[in-house]
Amino acid sequence: MKNILLIATGGTIASTEDGHGLSPELSGEELAACVPEIEGLCHLDVVQPMNIDSTNMRPSDWMRIRDVIVEGYDDHDGFLILHGTDTMAYTAAALSYLIQDSPKPIVLTGSQRPMTNPFTDAKLNLYQSLLWAVDDRAHDVAIVFGGLAIAGTRARKQRTMSANAFISVNYPPLAYIRNDRIVRSGTMVSLPPVQRTPRFYHHLDSRVTVLKLTPGLTPHVFELLKPDYDGIILETFGLGGIPEYADGPSFKDAIFDWVDSGRTLVMTTQVPEEGLDLGVYEVGRAYAEHPGILRGDDMTTEALVAKTMWALGQSRDASTIEHLFYQLIHHDRLTAE
Repeated sequence: MKNILLIATGGTIASTEDGHGLSPELSGEELAACVPEIEGLCHLDVVQPMNIDSTNMRPSDWMRIRDVIVEGYDDHDGFLILHGTDTMAYTAAALSYLIQDSPKPIVLTGSQRPMTNPFTDAKLNLYQSLLWAVDDRAHDVAIVFGGLAIAGTRARKQRTMSANAFISVNYPPLAYIRNDRIVRSGTMVSLPPVQRTPRFYHHLDSRVTVLKLTPGLTPHVFELLKPDYDGIILETFGLGGIPEYADGPSFKDAIFDWVDSGRTLVMTTQVPEEGLDLGVYEVGRAYAEHPGILRGDDMTTEALVAKTMWALGQSRDASTIEHLFYQLIHHDRLTAE
């Protein structure tokens, strides 16, 4: 029987109602006890590094979860993180970069309704996540939720109330889980078990934020962000459109000044699917070859935030940051450069 480390962090799955709204109260042991069907699946160890609403999850908390996994890595065959849904995709992406090439599965799950709710989705999510965690062919970071196993770099919360809260963006789900059966999709069916040595990373630069273009936004915002941020994920219009108004300050000047000052800018699209292509329109092509501007291609914004934090955490050299950023890591982009 495999040894699985359950890492409870709070979230809706652990929440109870005290008259002031839902807040995390149940421990990891209490949550596991609510699903007696897991008893025959594995030997379960439980740790509780925090018990918070995932709205309050920060990069420093990602590092705490990473440290728990690293500390228990040799003694366990897999890891299950119980987590709130609101920032789960960010945490999954961050762990995908902090712990790379893991032959052991690192699984995140939670629920849309508390474990104590009579109509909860928590029990099935917890059970199916453990099914994935003990599977001989599971590896690396994944979210298991609502009958889907999704690569940690490709998940996004799409729905606020429905049980099928998460989707896999621009990449197929790793598998569908039907009751207690794992059905892998496409080429995943024939992949052999992974034999690799994991790589653990120790640093993130949390001074990264997302800026979404909206009609009429002033380029002065880049100057305002300089004191607090080293990197920006810029969500552009469409395939990569950035406005250049006939009157008023220039976005081009503001963006070039940002990157020429030694800061990092990653261009992506605010359109949910199919990704970025700066070469199509004149309003995007001007940025395609400027040094220091990175292209997010078809990556999720959640993965871009985490990957940029990881890359900046490893180096301040622009060419090294670019090399790290364009590496293909756990299905996070369609092609590597």
